[in-house]
Amino acid sequence: MRLGRACAALAVVLTVLLIVPAAGSQLPNEVRALWVVERSLNSASSVIAVVSAARKYGFNTLLVEVPGHSETNGIVDQRLGVIGLQPQASHFDPLKALITSAHAAGLRVHAWVNVNLVADANNLPSSRDHIVYRHPEWLMIPRSLSKELAKLEPENPAYLGTLARWTRKHSDTVDGLFLSPLTNEAASYSAKMLTNLVRHYQLDGVHLDSLYYPDETFDYSRTAMMELRENVKTSSVEAKRLSVDIAEPLYADHYPERWASLRRSRLTSLLMRLRTTVKKHLPEAVFSAALIPEENVALNQFQDWRTWLDSGLLDVVCPRAYTQNADLFEKQIAAVRKMATSSKVWAGIGSHRLSVRQTLANIEAARRQHADGVALFSYESLTDPTLHEMDYLERIAEEAFLISALTPGPL
Repeated sequence: MRLGRACAALAVVLTVLLIVPAAGSQLPNEVRALWVVERSLNSASSVIAVVSAARKYGFNTLLVEVPGHSETNGIVDQRLGVIGLQPQASHFDPLKALITSAHAAGLRVHAWVNVNLVADANNLPSSRDHIVYRHPEWLMIPRSLSKELAKLEPENPAYLGTLARWTRKHSDTVDGLFLSPLTNEAASYSAKMLTNLVRHYQLDGVHLDSLYYPDETFDYSRTAMMELRENVKTSSVEAKRLSVDIAEPLYADHYPERWASLRRSRLTSLLMRLRTTVKKHLPEAVFSAALIPEENVALNQFQDWRTWLDSGLLDVVCPRAYTQNADLFEKQIAAVRKMATSSKVWAGIGSHRLSVRQTLANIEAARRQHADGVALFSYESLTDPTLHEMDYLERIAEEAFLISALTPGPL
């Protein structure tokens, strides 16, 4: 079995190196990253395609969606409840093959991990072992559902069904189902998932995403309200005079500042815990996170990235400036660049929503603001002829990446 895996990985490497020549010998300092969603890596041929495209078009870093892996062969363990790289055959590990071939091609691989976002409400996981079925009590609940769901036990299928239907109805603002950092067990679960990943793969970095609450109306789950009560009781004499029968949402209303502070601090604590996990097993790995670029919007979702920057928690920050407004894009990158005095900045560009000209303009804007790199979303959309021109990446390579970018420069 091991020999078969080794042969498969070697075949991928040799294919990439043979079919895609190096673009040149000069190595720039700019990081040129490409996000790759998990569904793009479902076979050896798909791995070859991704690495070949990145090498051919001047990218030097791949941000690969890998939420979690098993203890055995690195393939995503559905019992642990994550959506990620799926095994196509018992002998093929997509992530391992990608890392092997990418490294041979001079590319770096960062695991892109969705921390809080664990499921798409429009397509709930088919496996009953998924975390949303095993521990629905760990999921964030909007305030508008708090009283209704308080009447149901989380094990009741109606609990998850109600939350999923609400989320689908609000899909324009809520991305899916989220784990709550206010739940200690959920935080431990996230740390375990990341430990499984960094213990089994020689990654160049870990890139965290979905480190936020959907909006200010989350999380009003039972556990979250219990955590707030305990937080207030241990630090406020006035809290002792409150009736123990007070409605839980009203309890949050009575202490809005403390409630907001608790949600921010728990998210920051989770980030600290995940950083410790990564650095313990891969001390040289680059630890990065996607940021909501507008600070006021980020704070409304309790993503206190100014504190993260001031505390040196991130080696690299990646503001996902997915606006279609060129001036706003540059302002957002400039604002983050100004505050990130001790962290590198990779400008996240939502190329899936942009023309080639718009993406090129954003790359130049990022360079004007002295960003340390750019990251384009995403390989899937930019190579899909039904969504973009066939030569999208080729034009980016020719007009923006004029020299070889086979390995990134120093961080």
